Amino acid sequence: MDPVSNMLNGIKNANRALRETVIVPQSKLSLAIAEKLSKEGFVGAVEKKTRQGRPVLEIALIATDRMPKISEINRVSKSSRRMYAGVADIKPIKNGRGLLILSTPKGLLTDKEARKENVGGEVMFSIW
Repeated sequence: MDPVSNMLNGIKNANRALRETVIVPQSKLSLAIAEKLSKEGFVGAVEKKTRQGRPVLEIALIATDRMPKISEINRVSKSSRRMYAGVADIKPIKNGRGLLILSTPKGLLTDKEARKENVGGEVMFSIW
């Protein structure tokens, strides 16, 4: 399976099960995604750890009154179908309440940051 899809499915399933944390395999891309989600307030703290000699990320999930912060995560660009968007094609998700994460030449950016930087790229996933 695609490592990004694996990470997103792990977060989505742990979130729906009202878990406090989720552990996903660590890579540069998964670390960048987790830090971006933490910065935007969709997940809590991100910690690097090791389990059985392998690097993993422990991601704290946010829930208030037993309602998870994340409602849905949709993988847009898959290994079987890559989806790209120019800066004119990047629209707000859920009237600005959600995020679109893009892989751009300037690194991993949210939809707001990509419009501000005037750059497009591969649409990784949307979250709200």
